[in-house]
Amino acid sequence: MAGFPEYDQYDALGLAELVRNHEISPAELCEEAIARIERANPQLNAVILTLFDQARAAAKGPLAEAPFAGVPFLVKDLLSAYGGVPLTMGCKAYKNYVPAFDSELMRRYKAAGLIVLGKTNTPEFGLMGVTEPELHGPTRNPWNPRHTPGGSSGGSAAAVAAGMVPMASGGDGGGSIRIPAAYCGLFGLKPTRFRTPAGPAYGQIWQGAVVEHVLTRSVRDSAAMLDATNGADVGAYCAIPKPERPYAQEIGRDPGSLRIAFTRRSPLGKEMHPECVQAVADAAGLLQGLGHTVLEAEPRIDGVALAKSYFTMYMGETAADVAEIGRYLGRKARPGDVEDTTWALSLLGRAFSAGEFVSAIRQWNTFARSMGSFLTEHDLYLTPTTAFPPVAIGELKPKPAEQIAMRVANTLRLGRLMRQSGIPDKIAIESLAKTPFTQLANVTGLPAMSVPLHWTADGLPIGVQFIARFGDEATLFRLAAQLEKARPWFDKRPRDLSFSDL
Repeated sequence: MAGFPEYDQYDALGLAELVRNHEISPAELCEEAIARIERANPQLNAVILTLFDQARAAAKGPLAEAPFAGVPFLVKDLLSAYGGVPLTMGCKAYKNYVPAFDSELMRRYKAAGLIVLGKTNTPEFGLMGVTEPELHGPTRNPWNPRHTPGGSSGGSAAAVAAGMVPMASGGDGGGSIRIPAAYCGLFGLKPTRFRTPAGPAYGQIWQGAVVEHVLTRSVRDSAAMLDATNGADVGAYCAIPKPERPYAQEIGRDPGSLRIAFTRRSPLGKEMHPECVQAVADAAGLLQGLGHTVLEAEPRIDGVALAKSYFTMYMGETAADVAEIGRYLGRKARPGDVEDTTWALSLLGRAFSAGEFVSAIRQWNTFARSMGSFLTEHDLYLTPTTAFPPVAIGELKPKPAEQIAMRVANTLRLGRLMRQSGIPDKIAIESLAKTPFTQLANVTGLPAMSVPLHWTADGLPIGVQFIARFGDEATLFRLAAQLEKARPWFDKRPRDLSFSDL
């Protein structure tokens, strides 16, 4: 590859330092990133919209005094609006939607000096833990293209893991940063609720479950980016206290001797893959060797009740998203405007009463209080990030018979009948069986991170998750930096991206 072959040996801060020292120009970095996208993306389908001309123009402009000045970046095609650029949200109804404004988070990305080269793939409305939208097609995992990179930030994760860019944006409403990070061998932090801005289009997303941030290869990039983006925006109705010091200053600070509880059991009582169990056992041993106190303990939370409560929100929000399509199109939304699964979820969402929806959300307080009590006795809670390694592409799609049944139900609008048959509860448990650990942090608003400490025998990454007290990203960053030093992952890369076996 011509240009700068050492490109992927640097994280985002490392590339920014090269720019500041005039060892390389933003234009040269931009061209290197473009070349890598053009080489790898035909096999991975991580980037669904390129903005190369705009990126080249920005790279030749005045150099900002900013932490990531001149660094190539990709943005997830969901939530974060880029004025004048399509925002499809993985949905064919929005394939021609072009917002006229930048979201506040996008403004902060630009102010941090990042050069946006394109948009990354996401499932429709970010609903799935895999990235296989009908509109753009499936994204593949660079570690093994037969497998998913996860979702809903799967396009961003695949792009970073493949070395297209050193980091990319993501959002996490039930694990959508942490699951792709775990599947792609990356570091992924979900910040505390309201830590990053949602405006001006939103006040809170998914009842506060969603928080946006980035997927990175280094811990320090994640910390520096949170420094650049955290804090409420104008008109936000909720703001949390600022950190004691910049998060970048937590890197290298001694985390002290932490009390860390861990579990190797699924909160749904379902099967766990042995490699995911082993990942936690290995992490516990590593933590003990670093001087932390590690013990097996779980919060007093009914995992099945949490999954059902979460899914009530999920279905209700999907119903609202489908209704919003009607307002955008100027007519009532139809089944053909969205994927079959999305329409079925919206029907189920409309089958619940407002009172039932509120009752489900009220349970979140109970879960948060239980976690708050648990984290007075323990500094962190360690779990597998996922219960299984990355699934194969298409493995979680409905079977042909299920698709037919779904289309019949959708056509006849049988949402209430489906609800009465117990289908929502079944969906909640079955759909989360492979990823049952991440929703806890979204429901309770707590910060959580996935750290890439384990790989399967056949070379697929597996992450472990740490959940901290409300507002305590600092402890997560300190521990993550310690783990990164003790068991480095930065130089672990997918095999050559020729994919001749596809």
